[in-house]
Amino acid sequence: MNIIEIYYSILGESSYVGLPSIFIRLAGCNLNCTYCDSQYAKAGGFSIAIEKLCEHIKKYVCKRVLITGGEPLLQTEVHRLCNILLKDGYQVLLETNGSLDITPVPAVVIRIMDIKCPDSMEHMRVYWQNIEQLSATDEIKFVICSRADYEWTKYIIEQYNLKNNLLLGAAFEYLEPGELAGWILEDNLEVRFQLQIHKYIWNPQLTGV
Repeated sequence: MNIIEIYYSILGESSYVGLPSIFIRLAGCNLNCTYCDSQYAKAGGFSIAIEKLCEHIKKYVCKRVLITGGEPLLQTEVHRLCNILLKDGYQVLLETNGSLDITPVPAVVIRIMDIKCPDSMEHMRVYWQNIEQLSATDEIKFVICSRADYEWTKYIIEQYNLKNNLLLGAAFEYLEPGELAGWILEDNLEVRFQLQIHKYIWNPQLTGV
């Protein structure tokens, strides 16, 4: 597998926010979102065998792993990695940009799937069939850059009858979090507002946190 970084930190997003976790960031991405905060993960990295990777993370006293990127589903070996981690007793979360088929991902993996909004300039790449594959434990994330993004998100939620585990976050330095929180309250929208808390705890330019 081609890896950018492996580290132990606090989950900054999703309904698992704040929980200590092992992060495995895979290299490569097929999108180029305007607000991307991990451009460094689009190329480079280092190669490591899955078995060696799994041995490496055992040094952390933690049984929760987040696989992220880049876009982890670009590497087909990620499915074998998930299965090995599950067999070893880890809770496995996987973040995906929503442009690729999630069907091969083991069902017990918690899939956190982006639906890209128009201001990302990648909303035409959403693989909408994924919505039918999501389970009750999976989560859908919308990154909101503007009021137009927010209105589009409301339309998508209604159009696809999305009901559970919906995450709405303000794109860092693009939209004031208070504005988005206010819109959600005004509309009585049944979603989870989220911040990227790692960017408030540490310098947002830092990697490996």
